[in-house]
Amino acid sequence: MIRLVCVLIGYIFGCFQTSYIYGRLHGIDIRKHGSGNAGTTNSLRVLGKKAGAIVLFCDILKTGIAIMFVRFLFRERYGDILYLLAIYAAAGTILGHNFPFYLGFKGGKGVACTAGLIIFFHPYMVIPEIITFFGIFFTTHYVSLGSILVQFVLIAEMIVLGQTGVLGMEQTARNELYLVTVLLALLALWEHRENIKRLIHKEERKTYLIKKSESERQ
Repeated sequence: MIRLVCVLIGYIFGCFQTSYIYGRLHGIDIRKHGSGNAGTTNSLRVLGKKAGAIVLFCDILKTGIAIMFVRFLFRERYGDILYLLAIYAAAGTILGHNFPFYLGFKGGKGVACTAGLIIFFHPYMVIPEIITFFGIFFTTHYVSLGSILVQFVLIAEMIVLGQTGVLGMEQTARNELYLVTVLLALLALWEHRENIKRLIHKEERKTYLIKKSESERQ
């Protein structure tokens, strides 16, 4: 039951659909423009760098707030499994972001929310993930490829931190933590299934932080 409560808490925070709200404030439904995705990358492409930065920050923050709220709420009674409860809260936030009930369950892909999970879950996880994502992004300019590979690094990090005792908890709880992480990775792969097809066929759109000429984009 406590796990379901944490997921529900996260879902509530996740339903704060930043890109949709920002778009509406500027007179558009972000889901009807660009890729149709209500997330950071589409906001960047459709509404500009400022919008992309705001959406990224808020989507990271809402996951962080959900994690911190669960830790504060249950630290006395469930202190021995706080990391496990934290990932359930993060999972709920990603679900709320991807499938907001009031938008017909059509939201984003959970990339920025996953970044929030990484940042607020444990500080040891941040640097490897930054190197992974930005290394891929600045090399290929494919946001989707960096986002996908981050998921695999996240699984590896969870196992390493768990099995080396950094996260504490009994093995049963650690195994549950790993399982939830794998399920989140599978969800991310599913959400990126069209991107994966385009990557395979070399048709994926590249994203540049600095405008390039048409010839440089090809």
